[in-house]
Amino acid sequence: MIRVLVVDDEPLTAEAHAGYLARVPGFELAGIAHSAGAAHQAIAAASESAPGAGIDLVLLDLTLPDASGIDLARRLRAEGSSVDIVAVTAVRELEAVQTLMSLGAIQYLIKPFDFAAFRDRLEQAARHRERLEAVRGAATQQEVDELLASLHAPARTALPKGLSSETLDAVAARLRTAATAVTASELAGALALSRVTARRYLEHLSDLGLARRAPRYGGPGRPELTYRWRTGER
Repeated sequence: MIRVLVVDDEPLTAEAHAGYLARVPGFELAGIAHSAGAAHQAIAAASESAPGAGIDLVLLDLTLPDASGIDLARRLRAEGSSVDIVAVTAVRELEAVQTLMSLGAIQYLIKPFDFAAFRDRLEQAARHRERLEAVRGAATQQEVDELLASLHAPARTALPKGLSSETLDAVAARLRTAATAVTASELAGALALSRVTARRYLEHLSDLGLARRAPRYGGPGRPELTYRWRTGER
C-alpha cells in the first residue's frame, strides 16, 4: 500500500481528497495536515516510525497559512526526503509549476477536478513508483525511457458527458469570487449560458465537494437553490 498524507488548509477540501483516496486501490490515508508545519512534522515523525508506517506520497496544496507548498517541498528536499509529491492546487502559474517540478513533484493536478482525474494521477504515480522500485543498480536506456514515460503519460481527465473543462474553469472562477451565493439563473446570465447548463456545472462542483448547495426562501413557489464556493468558507 502507498501511504498518503493529504495537505490542504481547507478541512472540507482535505476530507474530500481523503474520500477520493479511499476509492483508489493500492493507496491508504496516512494522515491530514492543514499547514506546512503540521505536514513537515507528520512526515518527520513517520520517517522515524516502524517500517511500513512511513509516508510515501504527499498530496500537496500550494496555498498554506504558514508557508507555501513550494517552501515545504524545498525544505523536504534539503533534508534529503525522497517522498513523492503530487500537487493538488488551484495555483496554475507556470512559474509555480516549473518550480515544483524542479523539486521532484511527479504530478500536478489543478482544482477543480473530478474523481477520474484524481484517480488517473494517483495511478500514474503508482506506475512510476513500481518502475522505479523494479530498477536495481545501473539502469538501461530502456528502463530510463520507461521511467520518464511513466511521468509523462497522457492523463485521462474526462468530465461528465456534455461538460467542458474550459466552461468548468469559468464557472468555478465565478463562484469562487462571488461575494454571495448564486443561483443557476444568475450564473447563466453572467456567463452567457443556459440555466440548465449552468445548473449542471454547479451540481458537478457540488458533487465534487467544492460548492455548497442551499435553498433560498422568500419568493413565491418552491425555494430556489443557491451555490457557494466551499473553500472560500473560513
